[in-house]
Amino acid sequence: MACTNCSTGTKDGTPRGCKNNGTCGTDSCNKLTVFDWLGNMTLPSGEAPFDCVEVRFKNGRKEFYRNTEKLTLSIGDIVATEASPGHDIGIVTLTGELVKVQMKKKGVNHTSTEIAKVYRKASQRDIDIWSEARDKEEPMKVKAREIAIFLKLQMKISDIEFQGDGSKAIFYYTAEDRVDFRQLIKEFAQTFKTRIEMKQVGFRQEASRLGGIGSCGRELCCSTWLTDFRSVNTSAARYQQLSLNPQKLAGQCGKLKCCLNYELDTYLDALKDFPDFDTKLHTEKGDAICQKQDIFKGLMWFAYTDNFSNWHVLKIEQVKEIIVQNKQKIRVSSLEDFAIEVIVEQEANFNNAMGQESLTRFDQPKKSKNKNKNRNKNKVQGQNPNQNPNQKQNPQGQKRTEEGNQNQGQNQKPQNKRPIIIKKNEDKK
Repeated sequence: MACTNCSTGTKDGTPRGCKNNGTCGTDSCNKLTVFDWLGNMTLPSGEAPFDCVEVRFKNGRKEFYRNTEKLTLSIGDIVATEASPGHDIGIVTLTGELVKVQMKKKGVNHTSTEIAKVYRKASQRDIDIWSEARDKEEPMKVKAREIAIFLKLQMKISDIEFQGDGSKAIFYYTAEDRVDFRQLIKEFAQTFKTRIEMKQVGFRQEASRLGGIGSCGRELCCSTWLTDFRSVNTSAARYQQLSLNPQKLAGQCGKLKCCLNYELDTYLDALKDFPDFDTKLHTEKGDAICQKQDIFKGLMWFAYTDNFSNWHVLKIEQVKEIIVQNKQKIRVSSLEDFAIEVIVEQEANFNNAMGQESLTRFDQPKKSKNKNKNRNKNKVQGQNPNQNPNQKQNPQGQKRTEEGNQNQGQNQKPQNKRPIIIKKNEDKK
């Protein structure tokens, strides 16, 4: 859902775009927006509205503030909030009873006295100072990265956020190890002439702030709806029988994809019915070890320890039956007695709907200037140099030329008749 300013209003269909860089007043085209499903409900008589509101800042950063002045606030209002030092400018994204639900979800006590306050609704002067500060962020980020590279610090400055009154700039950075940036802060303060605050974020938080498109073709989950980042282990890929390829399992943050945890619980519930993967089956023919599992079909592949190239397919019920007999110290004869045949489904063969026709069959042939020259070349190449051009060519797929066809019947003489010799009369003059 997008606001009306982002719609296509031009004649050629190109999007106009509000060009507010995340400060859209309607707050309907921003990431991590919460739908107020309690907005149309009226409070019971005698009940006061909840005195806390949710305010959004740059790149989806949200904080909760207490409305001590009892201002009439609605979603989309630009407000000045308490900050240290000075004040900050943000946009109200949520009001009413749903704010209490969000605070409980994020573990914030709504009765705490440490919650910051909302000062007032932002004036036009506040908005102008805020916009000027936001315009400085991109060129400042380029200069800050150059200074960090010059000081040879193993860190990456991912983003810069100015406070609403322009008195302080927060530098977000990522680093593998601890970084001593005392000299860096001095250089920043001397270059930018403002108060500097360094804040380290994780690689997942950096990806959520910057955003992007994932390998699935959709916008990143961390920048749209995912708010809590759970740890992802390689065991999640093993349980789902995925190839441990770091290029496919890693996201844009360089860590394992968060979506590996989405279906993990379903796979773990399905694996409860399976015997342990390390289980050995003891038969008279030899011991067998599990090589592969199919969670969806309930099948397991076993191979003898002396012949790993030959696999036998068993259902999980048959495997459990053999395990019960092994516990009673009874060896089955062989796996072949329990193995089943897996029918390989034929792959769908899609024929060409257009047949073998060429897409250029309706195009007009181009007229070649050297058409006659090419035709004469083909005639010479198809002829035998020792053969008379008036004679018939050999029957091995070769064609007669048009000149040979025309002169074949005209110049050919009968072979049985002798040639007639005419002598000239030398006496006649």
